[in-house]
Amino acid sequence: MIELGTAPLRSAQRRAPSVPAQPGPRPTPQPAPQPGPRPTLRPGRRHAARLAGRIAGRLRAAPLTLTLLGVLWAVGGATGALAHGPSRELLARIGVGLPTLAEGRWWTPFTSLIWCSSAGSYVFTSLLLLLVGPVAESRLGRARTLGVLLGGQLLGTLLGTALVGVGARAGEQWTAAVADQTGCGPVTGLFALAGVLGFRLTVLWRRRLHLLVVLVPLVMTLYVGHLQSVQRFAGALLGLGAGALLARGRRQRSPLRSSHTETRVLVALCLVAAALGPLIASLYDNATGPFNTFSELYFSHRLTPDEIAEFCALSAHDCARAHAVERIFDTPGRLMAALFPALLLVLAEGLRRGLRLAWRITVATELLWVALLVWLFTEAGTTGGGVLQYFVEALLLPLLTTALLLATRQRFRLRLPGAVLARLGAVLGGALLLASAAYAGLGAAAAAQFEPSATFRGLLAGLPAQFLPPAYNDLLPDYPIAVGPFARLLEANCGLAFWAVALAALLVSFRRPVVHTDAADAARARALLTAHGGGTLSFISTWDGNHYWFDEEGRAAVAYRVLSTVALTTGDPFGEPEARRRAVAGFARYCDARGWTPCFYSVTPETEAAAGALGWRSLQVAEDTVVALPQLAFTGRKWQDIRTALNKAGKQGITAEWWAYRDAPLALRDQIRSISEEWVSEKGLPEMGFTLGGLEELDDPDVRLLVAVDAEGTVHGLTSWMPVYENGAPVGWTLDFMRRRSDGFRGVTEFLIASAALGFKEEGARFLSLSGAPLARSGRDAEPTGLQRMLDWMGRVLEPVYGFRSLLAFKAKFQPEYRPLYMAYPDPAALPSITRAIGKAYLPHLTAAQGVRLMRRLSS
Repeated sequence: MIELGTAPLRSAQRRAPSVPAQPGPRPTPQPAPQPGPRPTLRPGRRHAARLAGRIAGRLRAAPLTLTLLGVLWAVGGATGALAHGPSRELLARIGVGLPTLAEGRWWTPFTSLIWCSSAGSYVFTSLLLLLVGPVAESRLGRARTLGVLLGGQLLGTLLGTALVGVGARAGEQWTAAVADQTGCGPVTGLFALAGVLGFRLTVLWRRRLHLLVVLVPLVMTLYVGHLQSVQRFAGALLGLGAGALLARGRRQRSPLRSSHTETRVLVALCLVAAALGPLIASLYDNATGPFNTFSELYFSHRLTPDEIAEFCALSAHDCARAHAVERIFDTPGRLMAALFPALLLVLAEGLRRGLRLAWRITVATELLWVALLVWLFTEAGTTGGGVLQYFVEALLLPLLTTALLLATRQRFRLRLPGAVLARLGAVLGGALLLASAAYAGLGAAAAAQFEPSATFRGLLAGLPAQFLPPAYNDLLPDYPIAVGPFARLLEANCGLAFWAVALAALLVSFRRPVVHTDAADAARARALLTAHGGGTLSFISTWDGNHYWFDEEGRAAVAYRVLSTVALTTGDPFGEPEARRRAVAGFARYCDARGWTPCFYSVTPETEAAAGALGWRSLQVAEDTVVALPQLAFTGRKWQDIRTALNKAGKQGITAEWWAYRDAPLALRDQIRSISEEWVSEKGLPEMGFTLGGLEELDDPDVRLLVAVDAEGTVHGLTSWMPVYENGAPVGWTLDFMRRRSDGFRGVTEFLIASAALGFKEEGARFLSLSGAPLARSGRDAEPTGLQRMLDWMGRVLEPVYGFRSLLAFKAKFQPEYRPLYMAYPDPAALPSITRAIGKAYLPHLTAAQGVRLMRRLSS
């Protein structure tokens, strides 16, 4: 065995065996080989064409969907309904509602299937049909799809119409207002179909699809309130019931037993629905939903001329305030109209992360909304039935949201560190102070531009109006009204600037992961790795930047790093073999409790299989190349390039020296740094990290460095090798850092790897791994998936920049065994976040200039 800590090694340098040198003249140094021609965009076009072909194939396999889509548009075009919807006369004959059913038009639930109410409805219906129809035909079959669609349309429209009729007879004002409406369109049947389809999907997508099937029509019903919305909601409920009946006897996981992460996602979606409801209702001129009564307090609307006239009839001051509110909508301050929806959307992100701070702010916001409505009801000074009903309906949303948050409060336990909270408080407090000082201080300097002339005390009284949406102005006490241009500038921008800073600060704090490192954990993980081993890449778990999860018994560990809420592992779990298999599920639970998305990256088929048992997806991201050492001999034609490199090195007086980087002479370390910097400057891009080591990773006592040096002490190239442990001792070595001098010996890399292989064989090692090249594979597996093809295309595009595919082709010279390395992930919807996290992991220090340079290279 070669021991790096011995004095003979530190002094000189044990040399790896090589072919005996032959005398001869020293050749002129050759320039480094240049990369091949950059790939054109044609592969991308071919990928797009294949994708379009697969979509076309899916549609060809869905004749029922295409038929209904064709009939829908053909009938709409023939009757002129595409432009503005069916005429009133046509709608009275084909639409379903209380008036048409009362006249005995029993066919309207069926005829309403092939018309839509407006041009926008045609587009929405077509998109929904193309999303749901082909999948339903594939999962349910055409006959059942048609039956569910027709049955859902028939029963959903009848049930929705009946509910409106019952409500109108009971004196409910909202349903009485829409009792004379008629509806059309196949969306009711499509929601029923989606409800049934969800039971044929995985539990993750079933839960999400069912939530959307309920939320979308429910929000439309509560805020818009049209008859069609009620019919669609009834269709969705019928679809869910029918799907549950059809799924009886089928073995399915209960959607009620959701993970912490999934529960947070669902609660966040509910808050998003509450935030977007008023915005959606604002698009309708005649929205009459029960929750829309006080929607202006959520989303401020521009005053109409009639409303301004009413204020002006009260007093001159009220008239001035009304005109001031109207002017806000002609400035950037109009964004304040959407303040509450924007705040709820930011809080929804915090809830998705499971943060206690976001939960508390959301509960406080909803309770303040309840208090405001109660105060308005008290100010109304009446207990009339109509007024009471309006306030009860308006109170339902915040009360239901608060009840949901209280019921799930145990899922939101993650706390921001004190430093983050202090920084957030300083930012919010500073922004509030600056905005207030700007309005009151600068306003006092321009007192003549206010009506009446402003005093400092009067401007302080007007501060609440600057930080609240325009709709709240008539609820606030009197304050000076801006009439001059500078005063209007202050009025329009001071509150907006504060909220822009506040919302941005909250969002950044919610999204920034905070992971605590522990040196003791790093030492414990290294001891576990040394004692029991792991995969060929497991030694990268000892690098800086990793954090560690240990199983309950301390027999297995996972190294990971958190980037943008994604917990990205560095290789396989390591530790006792039996415990490694269970570590995948244990680490997944650990991430779930913290609101992270786990992703096992560059793992072996064993870990990929363990993740697959949990229902995860996987994707090949690299290919390990392993060379068996016991029988290694560089004989035969296939080893000609390797023998040539060894012979040329001997002729030129180049030898291979083993070193520990920290024990190498200063001149040697300086040359190594120089070669590395030369490579970086040539690329114009930073060295990649994550699974690719750099100079920092060389400075480890267990990493062995093999350097090619000539007789004059010039370093021509170097490789570093990480141990692969088993039972406390290295049984193999993995190639990591690899650099060569641009004007040095051309075959230096082949020479160094061959020398290392012979040296490790002499020591008794079983194998060496040439490691895996990201986004490169030999292509020897089965037909790749669409996502796999996309990664292959990315590998081709990045080839001129980092040369991963050329690296894999180079390793083929050593006749390795190819072993796939996978990425395993639980949720396909998280792939964009995982992709960003992997990019940040590999290029954590990418500057803006380097990013521009990278894009230029890719585009060329």
